[in-house]
Amino acid sequence: MSRKALLLFLATGLAWGVPYFFIQIALEDFSSYSIIFIRVLIGAAIMVPLALNSGALKIALKHWQWVLFFAVMEMVIPWWLITEAGRHISSGLTALLIATVPMFGVVVASLLGDKSIRNPKTLIGMVVGFAGVVALVGIDSFQGIVDPIWVGAVILGSIGYAIAPAVIAYKIGFVPTTGVISLSMVFVAIAYLVPAITQLPLEIANTPSVDSWLALLGLGAICSALAFVLFFALIKEIGAPRATLIVYINTLVALLLGVVFLSEPITPGLLIGLPLVLIGSWLAGQKYEAKQPAAS
Repeated sequence: MSRKALLLFLATGLAWGVPYFFIQIALEDFSSYSIIFIRVLIGAAIMVPLALNSGALKIALKHWQWVLFFAVMEMVIPWWLITEAGRHISSGLTALLIATVPMFGVVVASLLGDKSIRNPKTLIGMVVGFAGVVALVGIDSFQGIVDPIWVGAVILGSIGYAIAPAVIAYKIGFVPTTGVISLSMVFVAIAYLVPAITQLPLEIANTPSVDSWLALLGLGAICSALAFVLFFALIKEIGAPRATLIVYINTLVALLLGVVFLSEPITPGLLIGLPLVLIGSWLAGQKYEAKQPAAS
C-alpha cells in the first residue's frame, strides 16, 4: 500500500469511526428520521455546490438510476437500521458488526467477476468472522446484554454497505465522486423529508442540547461529506473490496469512544467475538491473485 493510500485508509477509518458515537448523542433529543434528514441536509449543503461548480452533478444526473441504487443501499436503508439500532445496542457493538462488511464485500465482488472467493484464506476468513458474530450474539443474548433483532438489523446494513460501493465502482466508476455523493444525499433527503418534518418541530420545541446539535453537525460534515470523498478516493487507490477494510479502524475508534465517553461496557461476547470478527474480516479481505499457468 502506497503512502497516499495508507493516509487515505487511516483518515477514512477515523472519519467513519466516529458516527456511532455521534448517533448515540443525537438520539438523546432526535428521532432516527430527523437525524438522517439533518445529516444529509448538512452533507448536501457542502457537497452540492462543489458538484455544481465542477460539473460533476450534471454527469451524475445522466446516470441517476445507479446513483439512486447507491443512495438506497448505502444510506436510505442502512442509516435507518444503524441509527435506530443505537437505541438498543452500544456504539461499540454496532461498529464491530459493521466490521463484517469485508466478508460480504468478497461475496459481492465475486458475483461481479472477482475470483477472491476461490482463495482458501478468504473462505476461512468468512467462516471465522461468522463464528465471531455468532459467539458475540449468542453469549451476550444469553446474558440479556444485547437484542438479536437489532444485531440482525445492523448486519443487514453491513450488507448494504458492501453492495453499494462495489456496484457503483463496477457500473459508473467514471462518474466524479462529488456528483455521486451530492446527488445521493439529495435522494436521501427527499426520502426522509416527510417523516422528518412530522417530528422535527416537536423535537426542536423540546430544546435539544448543544451536544446533540454538534453531533448532527459532525454526522453531516465529517461522517457524510468528508468521509464519502475520502472513501471514494481510497477505492480508486486500492479497489472497493480492500477499501472496506477501513472497518478495522472504524471499530477501534468506535469502541474507544464508547468506553471512554459513553461508559459502554466491554461484554464477554465482545471480548470473544471482537478478535474473531476482525481476524475473519482481515483474512476475507486479502487481495487474491490467481496463479498463472506455467509456460509449456
